[in-house]
Amino acid sequence: MTISKPPPDISVIPDQGAVLELEPIISAASRRRQVPRWLRRTAGPLLLLALWQVLSSTGVLEPDILASPGTIARAGKELIADGTLPSAMLVSLQRVALGLVFGVLAGTALALVSGLSRLGEDLVDASVQMLRTVPWVGLIPLFIIWLGIGEAPKIALISLGVAFHLYLNVYAGIRGVDEQLIEAGTSLGLSRWGLVRHVVLPGALPGAMTGLRYSLATAWLALVFSEQINADDGIGFVMNQAREFFRTDVIVVCLVVYAFLGLTADIVVRTLERLLLQWRPTFTGK
Repeated sequence: MTISKPPPDISVIPDQGAVLELEPIISAASRRRQVPRWLRRTAGPLLLLALWQVLSSTGVLEPDILASPGTIARAGKELIADGTLPSAMLVSLQRVALGLVFGVLAGTALALVSGLSRLGEDLVDASVQMLRTVPWVGLIPLFIIWLGIGEAPKIALISLGVAFHLYLNVYAGIRGVDEQLIEAGTSLGLSRWGLVRHVVLPGALPGAMTGLRYSLATAWLALVFSEQINADDGIGFVMNQAREFFRTDVIVVCLVVYAFLGLTADIVVRTLERLLLQWRPTFTGK
């Protein structure tokens, strides 16, 4: 009886064609990695800026509608040279800093009371959720009546916007802690305060950092509205003056300053997030 040999295992036979087909993919990926990431991230804005300059130079984009990048750069240099822009930035930063401090303290305190206790949740959460649905910008007239037209209503408006974002994220972070971690801490003999300190608060920290990033963005947005309240200095004041004289170049300079300050604050928070959350490995993309 003739025993036929089994067919050869095709899966172990090297496919030269497959290797050749993978080479372009590997080389393309390596070429992409050779390009610095900061260069890839700045390519889009630079192309948009070049298109903007071309449209302004050819007359498609009229100066009355939007000034050219060159005109805006010259206006920025003039504002820096005469001290207008540095002074306005300092005043606006002080307002944001004060509003952020008060908002962070209020939002975090309310989130801790509501998140750590069912009784606190019953007393606090419903009221906060109700107030959160009210457009906080619409409270400007009441703030003017209650606090006048000085610095107090501006700081209060910023604090209000910051507090709501931080409350929601800290509260969600506390209630999102794994119940099994609580049980494990209890079995190890941790007291209630020990559970809060070593389990609940570290588990809620990622949500708190996310809330802080949202709060910073809201703080700059609230600053724009608050500096419309009889402001005699600050970036919003400079924008109001430029609007009266149809200076689109100065308006764009102020908008760029707002964006730069907001981006700088976000970078600081992201750096703080990486330092505080080193214990939590996350996906960073491929």
